[in-house]
Amino acid sequence: MTDRRRWILVAAVLGSGIVFLDSTVVNVALPRIGRDLPRLWFGVLEGQSYVYNAYLLTLSALLILAGALTDFYGRKRMFIFGLIGFGATSVLCGLAPNMELLVLFRIFQGAAGALLVPGSLALITANFEGEAQGRAFGIWAGASGATTILGPVVGGFLVDSISWRAAFLINVPLILVALWATYQHVPESRDEEATGAFDWIGSVIVALAVGGLAFGVIYGQQRDWRDPLGFIALGVGIVFTAVLPLWMARAPHPLIPLALFKSRNFTVTNISTLLIYGALYVTFYYLAIFQQGTLGYTAAGAGLAGIPGTLFLIFFSARFGSFAAKYGPRWFMAIGPAIMALGVLWFARIPATSAPWHFQPGNPATFVPPVSYVTDLLPGGILFGIGLMMTVAPLTTALMRSVPGHRSGLASAINNAISRVGPQLAGAAIFIFITISFYNGLAMQRPGLDVTAPRFRQLVSPLNPSGDPALATIVRSASTDAFHLAMLVGAALLLAGAIVNAIGIRNPQSAAAAERRTQPGTARPPAKEPA
Repeated sequence: MTDRRRWILVAAVLGSGIVFLDSTVVNVALPRIGRDLPRLWFGVLEGQSYVYNAYLLTLSALLILAGALTDFYGRKRMFIFGLIGFGATSVLCGLAPNMELLVLFRIFQGAAGALLVPGSLALITANFEGEAQGRAFGIWAGASGATTILGPVVGGFLVDSISWRAAFLINVPLILVALWATYQHVPESRDEEATGAFDWIGSVIVALAVGGLAFGVIYGQQRDWRDPLGFIALGVGIVFTAVLPLWMARAPHPLIPLALFKSRNFTVTNISTLLIYGALYVTFYYLAIFQQGTLGYTAAGAGLAGIPGTLFLIFFSARFGSFAAKYGPRWFMAIGPAIMALGVLWFARIPATSAPWHFQPGNPATFVPPVSYVTDLLPGGILFGIGLMMTVAPLTTALMRSVPGHRSGLASAINNAISRVGPQLAGAAIFIFITISFYNGLAMQRPGLDVTAPRFRQLVSPLNPSGDPALATIVRSASTDAFHLAMLVGAALLLAGAIVNAIGIRNPQSAAAAERRTQPGTARPPAKEPA
């Protein structure tokens, strides 16, 4: 890999990495933010929630618009705008004098971040090819996985040793490096076929569709689906999602050309993304609840427990990106989710009776060996990590090679929007299903218990068993049953994704790939540079 390409990859990885890192770093800082910042209108918990979700909401809602702008106005130009915007808003967040202004600055920060995620993959697509491109996608995916591990660690260190404000200001030196690399080494590229006016009406429709769905899910879950505003937002999102293809079919220069979905691999990859990332959402969410509420792990302990599996993604993702580019992504995308499903099923085998609370001192008959991390959790995590490393980079490779190069920013943005909003929608429905199962399990084990009472549900949950020892045992047992059900749902989604990929994905022929890369308007890397 030449120095120029190496710096292009550094810019792409840093640009997307700070977006992913910012959500995990700030999440750790929320308790300190709630204590330190004065509030004009928000309560403590409400303000903390808005600080976190305002960023995710605008990021999700504007991804597709940002991807289209990247292709239309130039990938280097829009990437630089995103870096400058993210840096400026990070400084504003770090200097915010009250909670309300911090929420406002987080909204702007999410908007700037929306330019960086699709832009980073578009830069890789425009400047790499062949196995070098697959390896670059793998490095990008591994770096994304690294933020999952480093985010809470870095955030905790900054908050404890300096201030919660440092969790935002740490972005500035990273952005300066990315800006220098982009200015010095990234050539400009854009969609040369984009000759008409930009589709701003389509942009508004997309933002309302994605934003309505995202806000509805986030707000509804926060309010336990007792506030009609969540359902109203979902309704708005559903209506504009239905309007979107009608507009795109009639618009002279649509924001999302429907012809994109004529690509078999593009359509199948997005369907499998919905299934696989839906499984990731469900698995990680309920595994964390089970570890903390039922097994007694701390939040930090639950995070550290997942490190061994994530290391596979970090260190071997680049290798599988190269394999996908060389041999085709189909079987990696089929076998990987199947292995992940085996890991999830390993979690589902942990029996309720193996938990340590069944031991009562002085009564050896009640003792059952406690859940062992080494035998009960670690093997499932390793299987899951192996499957994940086989899946993520090949999926990205299949996606970005399924469309002409001049549509790379838009293609990346559509897939990122699906991976963010789709799993939240599926997760909301699954959450209701699992919650009903949990409280029904309680009612079956203790007849006459009013599990529908709002006060009872506030006091008793999988994360808050109960002060009553007898009830706590029943709650933990019901929690384990609900966890098993969640893991079975996650495994089913992963197997469905594996089947969809095995049947639907086609490995592109080298001649066809070469022909696509030489189509007019397709951005190509500079000629004859060694990988």
